[in-house]
Amino acid sequence: MTEVLSEETRDTLLAPLLNSGWAIVEDRDAIHKTFVFDDFVHAFGWMTQAAIWAEKWGHHPEWSNVYKTVEVTLTTHDVGGLSPLDVKLARKMDGLADS
Repeated sequence: MTEVLSEETRDTLLAPLLNSGWAIVEDRDAIHKTFVFDDFVHAFGWMTQAAIWAEKWGHHPEWSNVYKTVEVTLTTHDVGGLSPLDVKLARKMDGLADS
């Protein structure tokens, strides 16, 4: 079972994400990032790739898409905050955006 990130691992796991554009959501144990692509097709293609990984891992983002911009918030609702699954999905999303 997934658990909330421990205080011992939180800074270590989140620091690289915060350095790559993710931010802590105010008043919530969640992270957020805005991804901007060249156009709608690239944004939607990225969302499709990310959705496949999210489904495979059973961990789904809160997200929205307007034209070439995708807003993503990650948190693990089952545990009431950030978990290793959020870190894993954020890293995957960053990797997919860079490819």
